[in-house]
Amino acid sequence: MSATLGTLLHELEPSWRIALVEKLSGIGEESSNAWNNAGTGHSALCELNYTPQRPDGSIAIEGAVSVNEQFQVSRQFWTWLINEKIVPEPSSFVTLSPHMSFVWGQDNVDYLRARFDALKDHPLFLGLEYSEDPMEIAAWAPLLVDGRSKGEPLAATRFAQGTDVDFGALSRSLVDHLAASKTTVFSESRVTAMKRSGHGWKVSLRSEVGYTPTTLETPFVFVGAGGMSLNLLQKTGIKEIRGYGGFPVSGVWMRSDNPEVARQHQAKVYGKASVGAPPMSVPHLDTRVVEGETSVLFGPYAGFTPKFLKNGSWSDFFASIRWHNLIPLVAVGLGNFSLVRYLVGEVFASRAKKLQALWDFYPLADPDDWYEQTAGQRVQVIKPDSAKGGVLQFGTEVITSADGSMSGLLGASPGASTAAPIMLTLLERCFPARIEGWTPGIRAMVPSYGTELSSDKALAAKNQARTAKALGLSATKR
Repeated sequence: MSATLGTLLHELEPSWRIALVEKLSGIGEESSNAWNNAGTGHSALCELNYTPQRPDGSIAIEGAVSVNEQFQVSRQFWTWLINEKIVPEPSSFVTLSPHMSFVWGQDNVDYLRARFDALKDHPLFLGLEYSEDPMEIAAWAPLLVDGRSKGEPLAATRFAQGTDVDFGALSRSLVDHLAASKTTVFSESRVTAMKRSGHGWKVSLRSEVGYTPTTLETPFVFVGAGGMSLNLLQKTGIKEIRGYGGFPVSGVWMRSDNPEVARQHQAKVYGKASVGAPPMSVPHLDTRVVEGETSVLFGPYAGFTPKFLKNGSWSDFFASIRWHNLIPLVAVGLGNFSLVRYLVGEVFASRAKKLQALWDFYPLADPDDWYEQTAGQRVQVIKPDSAKGGVLQFGTEVITSADGSMSGLLGASPGASTAAPIMLTLLERCFPARIEGWTPGIRAMVPSYGTELSSDKALAAKNQARTAKALGLSATKR
């Protein structure tokens, strides 16, 4: 998010000086790190939690359409990065990986069929395939079918032009480009305070190595610190953060580096979440390409830790508790016993139980091929609510001060996949007087800016073809 915002601002206002503060020694080592997220390029092609079933049996597709629309904006922005040579090669961060949804059991098959019928003719989902034929599903992803009981109801959808994205590599490329211009990168530096000043904000830093203090004066601050954004925004004292809290959810992958497993599985396959599970814990069997090496991940298995970052402190959650967010925290705790019970079960799950979840997806998985790897930390938004006291929100939330001088991002998925549209929305909120003058520059980066691709079939097809060519994502059916 921060690297995307910096790139947008640098393009729109080349004379502005930018400072980027990173607590770790490397760029994008937390939520953006390739091994800390699924890298799916969330576009709602396969994530079933974006298409819930209504009580009458119909499928709500509004969430899926919204997420896919945002992802198309990111694809356009990435295409501009490639065309401008800001990112050297598309293969350095994005590769083709078909997106699939896979279910078993008659009720789930009926649901997936209804979902396919609701999406197949939509301009952003043209090309979505559906099958209940085990042989065809096996041709798409053989690991899903081999070893299953004959006659078991199965169904899958497939979108051949899905993506696997290394957001860590993309972040590093963007920051390298910024560092070569008027951007100063303060790595291994911790933000200790943010206070209003005559110039806008005074940001106090402390080096993590020599504990050297540094002070920055700036008219605008964006807080894109993953789970720690909540705590940092609380330091600012802006009233817009009052009432907000965070619910941390950790994760663990099962990972296989066996080349034979990777050879047979070239897709990202999402299933249905367990009852009570948070959306980020939807089980999936993912092909991952990181620095040219291919692995397969399964999970993530959810858990709980009070840390707000993978490299955070055990006191992060407790430090975020304030008088103004006590009621939302308590309300969410009392209203989500099923989620708490689920997370406790996941924390204490044995390896045998984790393997059983893998075998449900991949019946012939060899335990010796799989080892555990800790995923990134996510902090779900707890939002004040006048009726319920507080609600647990799955998604992202932009917090902006009334004068637009301070802004930050809370929440998790779809996160990095929608960084470009979220940061464009932030520009509109924080720099309303400049947006009209910036619009031609924004449209040079994102040609569809100000329009909806989802309402124009021809424009959507043209956009997808153009970005697919630039990003090396022209798909061929297997």
